[in-house]
Amino acid sequence: MAKGDGSKLWSMFSLAAALGGAAAARKAIDKSWQISTGKKPPENPADPDVDIWEAVAWAATTGAAVALAKMYAQRRAAGYYVKSTGTLPPPLRKDGQ
Repeated sequence: MAKGDGSKLWSMFSLAAALGGAAAARKAIDKSWQISTGKKPPENPADPDVDIWEAVAWAATTGAAVALAKMYAQRRAAGYYVKSTGTLPPPLRKDGQ
């Protein structure tokens, strides 16, 4: 594998994992919101018609859940990359590895 190939492969793999994780998290959050509040999630929390506390709760919930899902998906992708290639993805290598 050429030096740049691993980095490109990892970039595509990491992006796909992050997007997939974020999409799955968003679906789960939407459904959880409907179950817990009995309402649809706010489409635009910046809309003045949305209660401020509902907007804050929605922003905090989605922000945290999507970030965690992306991190988890990328960690799993890194683990798969290591199993496949025997080395860490280029951006995750520390000096001397």
